[in-house]
Amino acid sequence: MDLIKRIIKEAIPFVIIIICVLSVKQFIVTPIQVNGDSMDPTLKDGDLMLLNRLSYNFGSINRFDIVVVDKEDSYIIKRVIGLPGEIVKFEDNKLYINDEEIEEYYLDDTVLTNDFVAYIDDDCYFVMGDNRQVSLDSRALGCFDISKIKGKTSLTFFPFNRFGFK
Repeated sequence: MDLIKRIIKEAIPFVIIIICVLSVKQFIVTPIQVNGDSMDPTLKDGDLMLLNRLSYNFGSINRFDIVVVDKEDSYIIKRVIGLPGEIVKFEDNKLYINDEEIEEYYLDDTVLTNDFVAYIDDDCYFVMGDNRQVSLDSRALGCFDISKIKGKTSLTFFPFNRFGFK
């Protein structure tokens, strides 16, 4: 009986550590991998990033945040362009939100966006990839309810030559 008590006493700290690590991974921060070229050149296929799951619970989702969105059978990593209740319009390769031109500082001049208009519902977000020619995003999938946004991501930690905030 003493042996069993000793084993349990020694195992308790390990069990607590495992529970803490799993809780952090599930509810606070978890690694995520970029799949595809839709966020190129900002993010590269295969980049490993940290997903901040708390960000949208304790802070708001802002325009141009990079978010991870649950898309039925997978996830996608995109940039928030339109916020709830807004009108998003691209005309002559320029972004307009509610008829006000907004600069997309993260894109270079070679990126082209076809003209369109989108009306964003309440509690929905319009997301797009930075590589507009190949990105499957809200232009085809529609806007995403807040419940589909799993968190923000901005820190690339691998490969090491790409380490940093995006």
